[in-house]
Amino acid sequence: MKHFTIYAALLLSLIVSKVTAQETFEGKARAIADKIENITKEEKAALKVEIEAVNKELEAGTITKEQADAKKMLLAETRSTNIETRIGQAQDELKDLVKQKVDGKIKDWKSEYFSFSVKKDSLRRNRGEARTTSQFVFATGVNNVVTDGSVANSDFRYWGSHFYEWGITANTRLFKNDNLLHLKYGLSLMYNNLRATDNRYFVVNGDQTDLTDSPIHLEDSRFRNVFLSVPVHLEFDFTKAKDKDGKKIFRTHESVRFGIGGYAGVRVKSKQILQYEEGGRDVTQKTKGNFNVNDFIYGVSTYIGYKETSLYLKYDLNPMFKDNAIKQNNISLGVRFDFN
Repeated sequence: MKHFTIYAALLLSLIVSKVTAQETFEGKARAIADKIENITKEEKAALKVEIEAVNKELEAGTITKEQADAKKMLLAETRSTNIETRIGQAQDELKDLVKQKVDGKIKDWKSEYFSFSVKKDSLRRNRGEARTTSQFVFATGVNNVVTDGSVANSDFRYWGSHFYEWGITANTRLFKNDNLLHLKYGLSLMYNNLRATDNRYFVVNGDQTDLTDSPIHLEDSRFRNVFLSVPVHLEFDFTKAKDKDGKKIFRTHESVRFGIGGYAGVRVKSKQILQYEEGGRDVTQKTKGNFNVNDFIYGVSTYIGYKETSLYLKYDLNPMFKDNAIKQNNISLGVRFDFN
């Protein structure tokens, strides 16, 4: 099973890299997602420098502890506002990118595939799509856990925890002469990241994995699980059929879409990443292991959107850890792109 997982992951990577390596919509969307992640890192690093300056003032006795605390609070609020503003700008870039895609200003393939694309588009206009089509899928958003039926008062940061998913799907129209119902199935890599609150990190104690206070100040505490999964959805596509010379022409991803279904998969790897300062040096510690994480996942998922863009929700039905006394199930909410 382990070898199969590795080979399948490599196969998926090779297939997708052929597309994402190009200056396509997918590559640009991924670049914007990376930019959003880097914004938080940059503002956090800047806040660290500012806090250190306040601490030096406090040590020098030029300000009181109360003044230092007030300064730190103001600095944190300012950086938080910066993050919201900059992420808002990045989201505007994403919206503009989607608009360019819709307007046909971004090519899906490089010039060597141009003749193929022309033939495909011509066939699509005159005969409609094939009954089964394929898509590249990319999704990103916030990630957290459900504890005792709620995500409130979570042990993990709401905006600092995130997920990524990318893969390929096939979309089959179920009825020959009706465009509403489709079966959507494929292969995806899911990256679920959690950032602990209150300067904590995971420690394995036998068959239990505990969130423990760190003896040193952690600049970042991130826990990542990667899964290779098979998603299956029943998709309702409200794209209207068109009549051409008395014949119905069927197309997809041109109107409102709604999908409901689930996924099952195997764990590829788990990793904890800790960042802290030691002896004036920035240290990044990466620890790989199973952390008692379930080797298999299964869950339910749904999405609703217009054309290629959807709001996406997925929830693991089995807990993240095998035998922990407190059951915590992963949940993700974000935006999803299905590029036909």
